[in-house]
Amino acid sequence: MPPQRLGFEDIYPSGPHYSRGVRAGNTLYLAGCTANGSPAENGSSMEQLDAILDRLIRMVEAEGGQAASIVKLSTYVANPGDWFPFDGVQVEIFHKYFGDDYPVNTIVGVEFPTSNVLLEIDAIAVLD
Repeated sequence: MPPQRLGFEDIYPSGPHYSRGVRAGNTLYLAGCTANGSPAENGSSMEQLDAILDRLIRMVEAEGGQAASIVKLSTYVANPGDWFPFDGVQVEIFHKYFGDDYPVNTIVGVEFPTSNVLLEIDAIAVLD
């Protein structure tokens, strides 16, 4: 079966030049997701984290998976100091969505072109 390009228009629509997700067999690749267009768009890093994980998991669920199906996150952050040490609210948010089934996660400091984006996360999920 050839890869399927997915839009997830009801969760977080993609832009005009890329797919929000691509499903290749039982692997789902999700493009970078921000909190834009959500109530957390101008919120704190942790508010944006909560909104983004919610969106990513809903996309995985739309393809028949669950939070534990997410095996890899790449997290791009504007303020690395908000992420280290890894404790407090961010641990609570990750536990809220993943319980004890955490994916691997790479955190990279970046500069975004707009000040309202504090983080962007892309994901890979393995579906049954």
